[in-house]
Amino acid sequence: MPVLNGKKVKLFSLNANRELAIEIAESIGIELGDCDVLHFADGEINVSINETVRGHDVFIVQPTSAPVNDHLMELLIAMDALKRASAKTINLVIPYYGYCRQDRKVRSRQPISAKLVADLLTAAGADRVICMDLHAAQIQGFFNIPIDNFMGLPILANYLLDKNLEDVVIVSPDHGGTTRAREFGKVLNAPIAIIDKRRPEANKAEVMNIIGNVEGKTCVLVDDIVDTAGTLTAGADALMKAGAKAVYAACTHGLLSKNACERIENSPIKEMIITNTIKLSDEKYTPKIKRLSVGSLLGHGILRILSDEPLSGLFTYSYDPSKRELL
Repeated sequence: MPVLNGKKVKLFSLNANRELAIEIAESIGIELGDCDVLHFADGEINVSINETVRGHDVFIVQPTSAPVNDHLMELLIAMDALKRASAKTINLVIPYYGYCRQDRKVRSRQPISAKLVADLLTAAGADRVICMDLHAAQIQGFFNIPIDNFMGLPILANYLLDKNLEDVVIVSPDHGGTTRAREFGKVLNAPIAIIDKRRPEANKAEVMNIIGNVEGKTCVLVDDIVDTAGTLTAGADALMKAGAKAVYAACTHGLLSKNACERIENSPIKEMIITNTIKLSDEKYTPKIKRLSVGSLLGHGILRILSDEPLSGLFTYSYDPSKRELL
């Protein structure tokens, strides 16, 4: 029976990203719990917990990525099973929070689905939620339970520092990502630029202007999500036309829907850096895509939660030029 900091702990993985769950388990020194997730012929889902969880602090790893509805239902049903089995606390590790882009009403009679998902998770019995790079910070306010929003910045920034890029400009693909670009700029000691775009419809973007100097610079496009890669590749094309000497891209969540990989391969982007918050199928691995692990970061976060330590220490940066790393 794993005991961490005097607490009985168990970690389970559902179907969405078992590889990441294994990395988290290894980083905190325990084995994954035994559970079965079955999908019946009619589409119904059943989750069986095959070991006792009575009196345990339980963590479930399940990004709600595509197929988002299946993965969300797996999570809700697993929570019900754990609650009925007398788990002491149920803590959700949701590296990618599905429906996160539906965080406000854009037009009349539209839902706020990110809030609906928060209500479902809370009603099903969640005691805490751990996410990474929520698309909108206000989603934290949709919950009436503790929620920790981890940042992919230290992992992505360390990789970029190791590449020894010169004349770097951090580029936000839209005005909404300016804060994220500014944080990257502080860590990499680089100025920022902003792509002014308009979005005529979902998953389509048109670049209108580039705010900032990118001529002769190595541009790093930073974002939280790359979905169809239309915005990203259009931005890369615009940067090259504006005189950039090279374009890299760094995003936490690589959804890579539809023909995203083909777009990236055919674009001027030299390298697309993502993390493993979302499991990718084999055909989505291309020479331009580099995937970094967030397992250790999430594992250290879980250990701090169990020992009642603040999480802010995981995201306090000091840069050592001799080691080219964040401390």
